[in-house]
Amino acid sequence: MKSNSNKNSIFSEGDKKYIKKSTFLSIIPGLGQLNNKQFFKGGLFLSIFALFVVEMLVFGIPALEGLITLGTDPATDHSLFFLIEGALQIIITIIFLIFLLANIIDARKVAKMRCINPENVNYSVKDILNHTLDNGFPYLLTIPAYLLMAFSIIFPVLVTIFIAFTNYNFRNVPPANLIEWVGLDTFRNLFVFSAYRDTFLAVFSWTLIWTFAATTLQLIIGVFTAIVINQKGLKFKKLFGVIMLLPWAIPAFITVLTFSNMFNPSVGAINTQVIPFLDSILPFVELTSVPWKITPFWTRIAIIMIQGWVGFPYIYVLTSGVIQSIPDDWYEASVMDGASAIQKFRFITLPHIFTVAAPIFVTQYTGNFNNFNTIYLFNEGGPGSIGSGAGSTDILISWIYKLTTGTSPQYNVSAAVTLIISMVVIALSMFIFSKTKAFEMGD
Repeated sequence: MKSNSNKNSIFSEGDKKYIKKSTFLSIIPGLGQLNNKQFFKGGLFLSIFALFVVEMLVFGIPALEGLITLGTDPATDHSLFFLIEGALQIIITIIFLIFLLANIIDARKVAKMRCINPENVNYSVKDILNHTLDNGFPYLLTIPAYLLMAFSIIFPVLVTIFIAFTNYNFRNVPPANLIEWVGLDTFRNLFVFSAYRDTFLAVFSWTLIWTFAATTLQLIIGVFTAIVINQKGLKFKKLFGVIMLLPWAIPAFITVLTFSNMFNPSVGAINTQVIPFLDSILPFVELTSVPWKITPFWTRIAIIMIQGWVGFPYIYVLTSGVIQSIPDDWYEASVMDGASAIQKFRFITLPHIFTVAAPIFVTQYTGNFNNFNTIYLFNEGGPGSIGSGAGSTDILISWIYKLTTGTSPQYNVSAAVTLIISMVVIALSMFIFSKTKAFEMGD
């Protein structure tokens, strides 16, 4: 309180009234700047305010009314368009409110500067532009990016959130029918109705198993190959490095489709060539054809192995860079202390890898949590069905695809599942990041 009183003591009563006046006038953008004799800035802000008022009268108010009602006449009103237009107007309004707050702060700040030293205030157009370029150049570069992000990322997310709280499904398809707000009914049905609940729990549990198993496999293969190939004295390192990158060089969807043909239980190369060859060289082991794409268990084993093959090259490249950055002195000192190879790996290599690459490893888990390509391209989420349109190997993201593209689309359920996916991924990512020291690079 003492510091605030000292800070305010430099202003006279007249100055305080002037500052309050500029702040109050800036509730209408531009008036505070005009009161501060910044006519160019004031005119610009007033023009933006006028555009927003016109936009609200022409588009904004009807859009917000349509968002609330979602239409009243099934013959003419399109509820989905009303929902989309309302979401767009909310974003525009929030952007304007941020501008309004910045305008008020600017008017108050300039008013204080005028009271302290009027000569330091930029009044002319040239002075304002030069000041903006000198002190606000980072904002000039980032504001367009934030605006683009608002309309390309936040806007679709907001529409998805709204759809999750409606009854938008194959029974209510606009404009023939109106969509209605149903609150939390969609989420309640997802966990109360046995058809949805059992399918959701089955798909969610398999999604967790798939994410952990497939990602851990590709991490193990990537780290292992990087450690082996970066051993000193190994010949043909460059050749081996190129071979390790081959799975990465080929587009993933081509690789998955190729493996899908190879794992065909009838004519695929795995059952017709690889297994008979292994059976011939292993006399004490009797191998038979495996029903890769017929039974859920073997289909899951196949796609986990495929993801390990597709994903390990990136981990190999990342880990190789980390290993090459470890000082040789550390290993030499550990040898003098009598450390074994396992101890060097455990106490030097592995901690260094996790310190640098932990965030990337986390993104591998979150990426596979939503890995649509491998699941769908291999066997379209099959074999069989576990209800509500989901196959035995569908993960949440592929189930969402089927919910929205099937013969009886459930857009509200797919939106609800999408929100659940987002919350799970965000929560797990934040938890893991908080438990790691990956961003504490000060040492």
